Amino acid sequence: MDTQNNYAFSQQPEPFWRESVQLPVFPKLGQNIKTDVAVVGGGIAGITTAYLLAKGGKKVALIDAGRLVNGTTGHTTAKITAQHGLIYDELINHFGEGFTKKYYEGNMKALSFMEETIKKENIECDHSKQDAYIYSTTDEYKKKVEKEFEAYLTLGIETELMEKLPIDLPIKNAVVMKEQAQFHPVKYLKALVDSIVNNGGQIFEDTTAKTINEGESTQVVTEEGYHIDSEYVVIATHFPFYDGMGAYFARLKPDRSYTVAAKTAKDFPGGMYLSAEDPTRSLRYTEDTNGDKLVLIGGDNHKTGQGKDTLKHYEALEEFGNTVFGIEEVKYRWSAQDLISLDKVPYIGPLTQKHPAILVATGFRKWGMTLGTLAGQILSDHILGNHNLYSDLFKPSRFKADPGIKRFLKENVNVAGQLVKGKLDIPTKKADEIENGEGAIVLVNGRRCGGYRDEQGKLFVVDTTCTHMGCECSWNHGDHTWDCPCHGSRFAVDGTVVEGLAKEPLTRVDDQLG
Repeated sequence: MDTQNNYAFSQQPEPFWRESVQLPVFPKLGQNIKTDVAVVGGGIAGITTAYLLAKGGKKVALIDAGRLVNGTTGHTTAKITAQHGLIYDELINHFGEGFTKKYYEGNMKALSFMEETIKKENIECDHSKQDAYIYSTTDEYKKKVEKEFEAYLTLGIETELMEKLPIDLPIKNAVVMKEQAQFHPVKYLKALVDSIVNNGGQIFEDTTAKTINEGESTQVVTEEGYHIDSEYVVIATHFPFYDGMGAYFARLKPDRSYTVAAKTAKDFPGGMYLSAEDPTRSLRYTEDTNGDKLVLIGGDNHKTGQGKDTLKHYEALEEFGNTVFGIEEVKYRWSAQDLISLDKVPYIGPLTQKHPAILVATGFRKWGMTLGTLAGQILSDHILGNHNLYSDLFKPSRFKADPGIKRFLKENVNVAGQLVKGKLDIPTKKADEIENGEGAIVLVNGRRCGGYRDEQGKLFVVDTTCTHMGCECSWNHGDHTWDCPCHGSRFAVDGTVVEGLAKEPLTRVDDQLG
């Protein structure tokens, strides 16, 4: 890597989408309120739900623990597509042709809805039609791509099996899904937020939902003790903050993936690309604020809190991009956390059969632009009393023995292994040995802790025991966070919760140094 790109990697990760658009700022909730629907979570699922409900005449209050569009939605690669990796052959084998066709049609309905909304609301969000490709580079995956192509034909998807791509990349074969799209997600969602407000919706930022009380009304209780009384609550917080005995912590696997946005020597010809093999490689382009092309190089996914030094993932993506396009400068880098359900199909609908007034949307498996939008349509239809053709597909109460049980056992064996592994990992480094810009596991009075010293020399030391279920967090070098390898909770260097199931911060132990 050259010095210029090392400079980019030395900066805190920040997505291009967030930096290039100024979103309105909303106040904290500072009093008890009543509304028809409380929507918790300011990503694409929550905002779309609130937008459709406000349009439908419902009083809506939308809250977010931080800023709007600053979670997974703000860290996406922003492909609007029904091509979700090698999924259709697998879904046909597990659930049948009818189920799989509805999954495809539901995602295409979401794609059409977004296109229609962009036109109707006159939204300038860099929307453009693009063909989406999945390509193989090995004989093993060449066969899998051929099976995916056959699944496309079975489902009536317009497609083609190809031996070459528009980009100069050696492949075995590729399957294309035509007439998909890409866009700028924050520009799009800013317009929906404006519409929510214009239709009487209330929005509150820096307002963390802590729990839900159920009685005559359904009551969201915030961290500061305020209540939102409503008829319905929509949980669109990525990992559901309220479980309601739904065991979501055991039914979702957290994965991290990475993106670098770079100016390149070779021109990008258009299209959206995804490798069939691991480590994944994803490609698309966007334009920066000067109108220059930025190539978004994504992938290198792994389970949160597990695997190699996270900075290596950014470096691997840059190396790949440099080989294919010749990187002149890395302008941005960011990572995202996505949740994967047991059967790879999202959970959208009532939290459990016993909680019909609490709705959830989670497990989008890295394809939240269409699935999050579809979630907004399904949940708003449920509340407005409209029939939705796709609601039964995604209901959280479903459970399929194949592949559900196998994945359930595999993931929970992994969690148990990580729990034990963390407790046996005895650090040897002392806090005063940490250098500026470095994070490490340290020993403080015989206790396993995490230390980080910022560039100004200030030291932060926290107990690394995750406050969700007691697993030991590991240092994320690429993003400067403490990540739990069991259920994916993430914490800032001062211990505050960044995302995940954990509700309480990591304990600060700076005062025990000396």
